Amino acid sequence: MTNLKHTQSVHYTLRIAVAMCFIGHGAFGIVTKPIWCNYFGVFGIGHDLSYQLMPLVGTVDILMGLIMLVYPVRAIPAWLVCWGIFTALLRPLSGEPFAEFIERSGNFGAPLGFLILSGSAKNIKGWFKNVSPHESTGKKTFGRLTLCLRIISFLLLLGHGWLNFTGKKALLDQYAAIGFADAMQAAQIIGAIEIAAAFIVLVKPFRPLILILFIWKMGTELFYPRYELFEWVERGGSYGVLLALWLVTEKKMFFAQRENKLAV
Repeated sequence: MTNLKHTQSVHYTLRIAVAMCFIGHGAFGIVTKPIWCNYFGVFGIGHDLSYQLMPLVGTVDILMGLIMLVYPVRAIPAWLVCWGIFTALLRPLSGEPFAEFIERSGNFGAPLGFLILSGSAKNIKGWFKNVSPHESTGKKTFGRLTLCLRIISFLLLLGHGWLNFTGKKALLDQYAAIGFADAMQAAQIIGAIEIAAAFIVLVKPFRPLILILFIWKMGTELFYPRYELFEWVERGGSYGVLLALWLVTEKKMFFAQRENKLAV
């Protein structure tokens, strides 16, 4: 079994990340973010009805996020995995680049990681039982969680790098606002670095690099020209996945040290 302190750290990291993601996403529904009309339009829902539905969808998202903070049960992250995939897919379905979908992997990756860490439910009741952070995690579960976090981190970095490399307008506006003379050139350089980092994280996740990427993501998300706070909170899934990967990489070292002691 793992060190209990390690398990608790990852539990709370993913739990808070899931809550941030869906509270932030729900806030956009409450303030009726105009671009959501495009996503409702995928189902033939018109402009006026879209604006009526946005606060309802947003309220449900916020409620799910708050439940994760107060009384986490497996049923909530299971639903949020499906909902996160569904809402992320609406972007390419509405005409946006496919990179917009994979860049939001943290939206469904954080609740998926929480589910893996929590273990499977033995029965229906188990899906609605409070998940305790006070139980150590087995090595197999830890291994599955590590693989999940590596794949999700790879996808979200790859997606963001791809959007940079192809010159997403919102990102170009950020770089122009910061003061880059050639925003497109800056975006392509940053995109190439993020794509390279994505493959490194997938193949060999070095802890210092993961920490740098975590700080980078948290910092750069503050530069959105509009809805800065909501954008930053909604991207909690991305920060949480990277921070959890950094933590489980430390746990991997814990396992190695313990096995070496047992072998002596």
